[in-house]
Amino acid sequence: MAKLIGIATHEESRGYITSHEEIFVSLEAGLENDFQGKKNPNTQVTLLSLQSWQKACKECLTEIDWTERRANLLIDDIEFSDSMIGEQVQIGEVLLEITQETDPCNRMEALQPGLKKALTPEWRGGARCKVLRQGYLKIGDKVTVLKRF
Repeated sequence: MAKLIGIATHEESRGYITSHEEIFVSLEAGLENDFQGKKNPNTQVTLLSLQSWQKACKECLTEIDWTERRANLLIDDIEFSDSMIGEQVQIGEVLLEITQETDPCNRMEALQPGLKKALTPEWRGGARCKVLRQGYLKIGDKVTVLKRF
């Protein structure tokens, strides 16, 4: 069973990263106090797979805290892919829809040479989502991918 193992926000681009034990996610703004959710309703929340992050770091022979990826939610036991676009992800009370891949930016290369390239294949950089149902999230919440029929 997959679960939510990390929650992070930042109030502005390149801003300080704040970790949370729980947080409210709204239809209008995504995670409270996170700048990303207000920019585009289709990319309000970013998900990162723990396994994918670890693969990228291992490829670069480094260990970097997942929050440096600047994603909102860290999920264990799920890896994202093209085939998941349009699928819904239930986390606690919150329902998200995967809309696109989160492309790694040049900031990743500044963190560690080769990291941007290591995050590029297999959606290792994560997934972007829109919020379909708002609610509270907390560390340890069950994560379920709802398959399309």
